[in-house]
Amino acid sequence: MPEQIPKSEELEFKDKFVEKYSKLTDFNKFKEYSLAFLRRSIRVNTLKISVNELKQRLSKNWNLETIPWCKEGFWIEHKGEEKENKEGDIELVKRRDIGNITEHMLGYFYVQEAASMIPPIVLNPVLGDVVLDMCASPGSKTTQLGMYMENKGILVSNDYKPDRIKPLSVNIQRCGLTNCIVTLMFGQGFKKMGQNIFDKVLVDAPCSGTGTIRKSLKTLRIWNPEMVRRLANQQKQLIETGFNLLKPGGTLVYSTCTLEPEEDEGVISWLLNKYENAHTEKINLPGLKISLPITEFEEVKYNPQVKNCLRIWPQDNDTEGFFVAKIRKV
Repeated sequence: MPEQIPKSEELEFKDKFVEKYSKLTDFNKFKEYSLAFLRRSIRVNTLKISVNELKQRLSKNWNLETIPWCKEGFWIEHKGEEKENKEGDIELVKRRDIGNITEHMLGYFYVQEAASMIPPIVLNPVLGDVVLDMCASPGSKTTQLGMYMENKGILVSNDYKPDRIKPLSVNIQRCGLTNCIVTLMFGQGFKKMGQNIFDKVLVDAPCSGTGTIRKSLKTLRIWNPEMVRRLANQQKQLIETGFNLLKPGGTLVYSTCTLEPEEDEGVISWLLNKYENAHTEKINLPGLKISLPITEFEEVKYNPQVKNCLRIWPQDNDTEGFFVAKIRKV
């Protein structure tokens, strides 16, 4: 049972939200996990240190539990320190400041949500690839991609706002990436480069974020159907740009941290219907529990190939909610 957020910090779910999500999943379970604290997790940066060496360095003060689908990933919890409270009793105090320790500052690991590690694993870049991370800030997935590439090949990490480039650049430097080019533009702007340029493209698209409620309760406050429709149109532009940038035979991974069908299966279906040479591929990650993709919603039938997409609810693995699709340009 996940640790619940204090009642005083809860927000009410809007009626339209409850009505919609009750059609998509077990809403009570979804609400239970969405209003629970998110487990802290890290990913070892093997560009700077081995998994075993970092485990040894952290094991004195931290408990590490392997994330099944990512061999470099761990859920992490402080072992606790005995302190005397106001009544004079000894109690165990646990810290949540993993981001402040020396190993983090040295770039030995990245504080990254467990489900967020999935898209780079699915994209699976190899040494020598030319790769685009279209919506890269703050850099969790970019640094993971660069790690898998072992600093070989070319990795273009892009974002569209100067204030988002700052943390992206800091994390790239902290993690020791040397094959990375940072660019500043709207993702759609890559159309000017032409076509058939990249071996692999990651489009981790801006979204409504309904899978991240447990990390950001304000998501409930700002959610509205019009925002979802607007974002879906933007996401279609981004995924189409990314697909056209692929070389024949190349792979595109599209991901979001939302659970809205219009932003997930709807976007993939739109691309599949428009491009005959776009095909989804099945994703198999041992240890990852997944839910069935949405094949039809509100009288809209999606392309049958959406059956290969990953739909991950917070209650499936006690993580954020996530959506991932793998598309091959045949």
